[in-house]
Amino acid sequence: MYRGIAAIVAVAGLAFGLAGCATSVPMEPAEGANDPACADVIVRLPDTVSDLERRTTNAQSTGAWGDPVGVELRCGTPTSGPTTDLCVTVKGVDWIIDESQAPLYRFEAYGREPGLEVFVNSELASGTLVATDLANVAGMLPQKRECTGYDTQRSIE
Repeated sequence: MYRGIAAIVAVAGLAFGLAGCATSVPMEPAEGANDPACADVIVRLPDTVSDLERRTTNAQSTGAWGDPVGVELRCGTPTSGPTTDLCVTVKGVDWIIDESQAPLYRFEAYGREPGLEVFVNSELASGTLVATDLANVAGMLPQKRECTGYDTQRSIE
């Protein structure tokens, strides 16, 4: 009889453990994910972004929010060079926005090294709120370049 109860407890424990693993968001780490500056960013990620709750991820230097996921962040990405993509400045951080895959938008903390990119599903999250909520942590990364040009730059404070 004890073996039966032990088996039920073991199966229940395994199911609980697997359920915990199922909530982890699968992601790929960026090439430079092991940069110490990324570790400083990741430990300071906010619990909510654009009103979405933070989720556990399975990759170094990543973050995700929402269920389903509406925001994904990767630190340690290659940085972009000059671009004609839209640039917005939010709380002192320049973000370039790739709109080519709308409603999925790619925000890059422009001129920061190591690179930081954030993917926003605009059907689940506000890109403006995401950039605002993540500006403090993105601003921790050293800035090497900034956006210039009147046609592509806007400021949001």
